[in-house]
Amino acid sequence: MTSPPPPLISLRGLSMHYAMGSARIDVLREVDLDIAAGQTVAVTGPSGSGKTSLLLLLAGLEQPAAGSVSLGGTALGTLGRDALADLRRDRIGIVFQSFHLLPSLSALDNVALPLQIAGQREALPRARELLGRVGLAERLHHYPSQLSGGEQQRVAIARALVHRPALLLADEPTGNLDDHTGARVRELLFELQRETGATLVLVTHDPSFAARCDRVLQLHDGRLLERSTPAPEKHAVPA
Repeated sequence: MTSPPPPLISLRGLSMHYAMGSARIDVLREVDLDIAAGQTVAVTGPSGSGKTSLLLLLAGLEQPAAGSVSLGGTALGTLGRDALADLRRDRIGIVFQSFHLLPSLSALDNVALPLQIAGQREALPRARELLGRVGLAERLHHYPSQLSGGEQQRVAIARALVHRPALLLADEPTGNLDDHTGARVRELLFELQRETGATLVLVTHDPSFAARCDRVLQLHDGRLLERSTPAPEKHAVPA
């Protein structure tokens, strides 16, 4: 019998806290979690529950108080700053709620930038191809200030996927968009995730968005619980 492949993401005893005056706020408490390659996972929970902090830990942009984060068998805590930057460049794409496009660069240059930093010659052709894929073939040379919110988020999605990452992290990617535009961006995100095979970890407050994912996790009091989909009952995430 063939053994299942190892998980792409593995969290063990992951804890994180912030100081607020003399008080300590536990954002994550000894979280154990495995996520398989190619899965789509929604992370839900009230504001301030630690959803964004979890994404930052997965990207190596924050360090845990205790425990470990592994991506593809590599423990992020063993890597220095430069190695973490290389890992993000090569294996992780991030979509933020507020787009985070560089205002002085065109849509084409914003998307090509990760590949250009990596020294890849096909940066511009690949960026042009992906912008066409997200419906912006006629907007390549427009700057962010010349694009609508939905167009900017499509540029951000193209940028996050241009280097074909193993892991795509999305933090409320439709949170700043109206319902109609948000629905279009949501469909595009899942469509491109299926095409690329990237593992998607999505932070969202939208139950209908979360229900599109293979798994729905909920942060509550620092603990990560798993909801079966679509049943509402919650149970602890198995180690």
